Amino acid sequence: MSTGYLDFYRGRSVLVTGGLGFIGSNLARRLVDLGARVLLVDSLIPDYGGNLFNIEGIADRLQVNIADVRQQSSMNHLVRDRAVIFNLAGQVSHIDSMRDPYSDLEINCRSQLTILEACRYNNPGVKVVFAGTRQVYGHADSLPVDERHLVRPTDVNGINKAAGEYYHLVYNNVFGIRACSLRLTNVYGPRQLIRHNRQGFIGWFIRLAIEDRTIQIYGDGSQLRDFVYVDDAADAFLRAGAIDACNGDVFNVGGDGPVSHRELATQLVKAAGSGRVEYVEWPAEKKAIDIGDFYADSSKFRGATGWTPATPLADGLGATIAFYRAHLSRYVTESRPAEPT
Repeated sequence: MSTGYLDFYRGRSVLVTGGLGFIGSNLARRLVDLGARVLLVDSLIPDYGGNLFNIEGIADRLQVNIADVRQQSSMNHLVRDRAVIFNLAGQVSHIDSMRDPYSDLEINCRSQLTILEACRYNNPGVKVVFAGTRQVYGHADSLPVDERHLVRPTDVNGINKAAGEYYHLVYNNVFGIRACSLRLTNVYGPRQLIRHNRQGFIGWFIRLAIEDRTIQIYGDGSQLRDFVYVDDAADAFLRAGAIDACNGDVFNVGGDGPVSHRELATQLVKAAGSGRVEYVEWPAEKKAIDIGDFYADSSKFRGATGWTPATPLADGLGATIAFYRAHLSRYVTESRPAEPT
C-alpha cells in the first residue's frame, strides 16, 4: 500500500472526538502535519485523559471545541462539512464501568447515537472511524484472536463498547454513513493519562518506573498481551479514514506478537534505569473481569490497508519514558498518589 492515504488528508476537514486525549492528540499531530483542517472536540471530564498540554506546539494550527458529545445540538453543528470523523470519545476504564455502569452507558452508548444521528441528518457523506477495543472479545477461545471470534465481553465497558461499535455498523449498512471500527489492543506512548491506574496498566507501569517505585505484577506475570505504540495506532486510523475498503467492517489493530507482563516489566525497568518488580496476588475485583491471555491477529486489517505495527516495544518504551521525564509535571498532579495498583 502506497502513502497515498496520507495525501488524502491535505486540505480536508477532519473532526476528532476525544481529541485532547491520548490517541486523539497524537492523531491530531499527524493530521496537522499532513495539512488537514482539524477540529478537536473534548469534554475535558476530569480523570478521562483530556489534557490541553497534549496539543502543545500545534494549538495554533487547529481548532478546539470544549463540548460533550452527548449534547445533540452541539454535535449537529460540529459534524457539518467534515470529510472524516475519528470517533475516539469514550470512557475506557473497565474498573470505573463496573463501579458506575450508568455513566459508562451514557458515554459509550448514548454518545455514539448522538454522533451518528448528527451525521445522519447533517452530514450523511462523512466517513466515521470508531475506536473499538479488544475487550469486546472477553476470554479468548484460541490465540491469536481474529475478528471471527465471538463477542463476549466480561465487563460493562466491553458491553457498551460493543454496542457503540454495532451502532456504527448499522448506520453504515442502513443509513449509508460510511463507518468502520478498529478494535485496539493495548496502546501506549506519550500523552497517555498516568495520573491514576484505571485506564490501562502500561501507562501506570511507566509512571512507577520513572518514579523509581515498585511495579506490582499480578500472579506470576505469565499473562500475555500485545502492545501497539501510539504512532502506529494513529497510522491505523489514518488508513481506515482514507480507505473505503474498510467501510462497514471491524478490524483488529494489535501488536507484533505476544509479550508477557513479566517481560514487559523487565524491559520497562531496563529502559528507565529505575523501578523494580514485585509479584502479588490478584485483587478480587480485577481478577473477576480479567480476560486472561490475549493477543490479536491483525492480518485482516493488514490486507485491507497495508498497515503493520512499525515500532518495536523497546523503542516505543524508550521514547515514552523520555517524553514523560521531560514533561512529567504536566501529567502528574501529585508525586506519590495513594491510588492502589
